Amino acid sequence: MSGRFELESEYSPAGDQPAAIEQLSRGIARGERHQVLLGVTGSGKTFTVANVIATANRPVLVLSHNKTLAAQLYSEFKHFFPRNAVEYFVSYFDFYQPEAYIPRTDTFIEKDSSVNDEIERLRLSTMNSLLSRRDVIVVASVSCIYGIGSREDYESMVIPLRVGQSVGRDPLLARLVDLQYTRNDYALERGRFRVRGDVVELHPAYTEDAVRIEFFGDEIERFTRFDPLTGESLESLDALNVFPSKQFATPQEKIGRAILSIREELGDRIAWFEKQGKLLEAQRIKMRTEFDLEQLQELGFCSGIENYSRHISARPTGSRPGVLLDFFPADYLLVVDESHATLPQIGGMHAGDLARKKVLVEHGFRLPSALDNRPLNFEEFRSLVGQALYVSATPGALELGWAGPANVAEQIVRPTGLVDPAIVLKPLGGQIDDLIEEVRRTVEKKQRVLVTTLTKRTAEEL
Repeated sequence: MSGRFELESEYSPAGDQPAAIEQLSRGIARGERHQVLLGVTGSGKTFTVANVIATANRPVLVLSHNKTLAAQLYSEFKHFFPRNAVEYFVSYFDFYQPEAYIPRTDTFIEKDSSVNDEIERLRLSTMNSLLSRRDVIVVASVSCIYGIGSREDYESMVIPLRVGQSVGRDPLLARLVDLQYTRNDYALERGRFRVRGDVVELHPAYTEDAVRIEFFGDEIERFTRFDPLTGESLESLDALNVFPSKQFATPQEKIGRAILSIREELGDRIAWFEKQGKLLEAQRIKMRTEFDLEQLQELGFCSGIENYSRHISARPTGSRPGVLLDFFPADYLLVVDESHATLPQIGGMHAGDLARKKVLVEHGFRLPSALDNRPLNFEEFRSLVGQALYVSATPGALELGWAGPANVAEQIVRPTGLVDPAIVLKPLGGQIDDLIEEVRRTVEKKQRVLVTTLTKRTAEEL
C-alpha cells in the first residue's frame, strides 16, 4: 500500500501558521537537512507539522522525550490522519529494572520487568506498517534508538499467503512456531493459534482481531478476519502477510551459527579470566552463558537474548545494533518535538548504558559482546537522519546552528490572533514603589492586576 496522507480537520491554518507551513514545505522540497519551527505555546505547532506532513507525503518519525507527551501527539495525529497508519512506539515496560552489579557491596541485581501487552502490540504494529506501506507516521520516544533486532531477519521471516496458494496445513503450523507463535486450542489470545481440522485460527501479535485460515486439502480456500471474543466475522481477505510475534525474531539457521560464535567468545573470555587469576569470574561467566546457550539450542530464545544480538546478526565488534530507524526508507522525515529537551536526551543514553554494562562484563556477568547491545550514540543517530524538523518554543543552540537563520520558521501570532504581551525588565532598586505606581495607573483604567512573587513570605508582605 502506498497511499497519500489525508489530513482531516474542521479548522484551516490561521495566524502565523500558513507562512510557517509554506516555508517548511518549501525547505523540505529543496532538500534542506535541518529546519526549525519556533512557535510560542498555544500557536498550534502540531497542526502546522500535520500540514507539512500532508504536503511532504513521506513516512514520518515524530520523536518525543517522554511517554506522556508521545501519547498526546499520537492521539492528535490519529485525529488528523484517520485513514493513514499512525503508530505508537515507546518502551513496552510498565516496570523495568536492568541487571546491574555493585562491586563495593558484592550485590547483583537481577533483571526484573513487567511488559505491557498493548504497547508491545503497538510496537509490532509499527514495524509491520513500515514494511508494508508508506503513509506511516510513527510517534516514538527515545526507545527508537535501542536495539530491536535486524530488519533483514524480521522481513525474511514474514509468511506471505494468498487464496488458492498451495501450502500444507502442517508446514504452515511449523512456520508459525518458527515465528514464535504458540499453539493453544482453547484460548485464542494474542500471539497464539489453534487448529480445528482444516481450519487454523491465528491471533497475530500486532492486531486486535484474529484471522481464520480455511484449507481444502493442501490449498488455502478462504481467509476471514473475525473478532476473537465474539467470533463475529468482520471481512474476507484475498491475501495475508503473517509477521513474527516477537521483535527479536531470528531464523533458526542463524541461531545455530550464533551459538557457535558465542561458545568461541565464551572460551576466550574464560581463558582471559583464568590468566588474570579471576577464577570466580571465569566460573560465573561459564555457568551463566552455558545456561543461555541451552535455552537458545532448545527454544530458539532465552531471557536476555538481546545481549547476544551481535552474534545473532553476525555484526562486527563495536558495530551499532539494528534499531527502528532502520525500518524507515531513506527519504523519511524526522520531526523532533520539544527539541531543546529531546536532543540532549538522545545524546545521554549511550554513556549511561555503557557505564552499567562495563561493570557486568568486568565481573563475569556478561560477555564483552553485550556491550554492542546498546542505544545509538549521538553520531550514529545523526548518520541515520536525512531531513529533520525541530519543533520547540525554546529551540537549543545545537539545532539552531544546524538549521541557520534562513531555515527557522516562526509562529508568534496564534490562530486566534493573540500574541504574548511585551515583557519589560526593570532594575531591582525601587521596585515596590514602581509596582504600586503601575498598579495605580492600571486601576484608573478599570483594568485588573496580577502580581506574582518568588516566595510565599514576599507575597504576604506585599
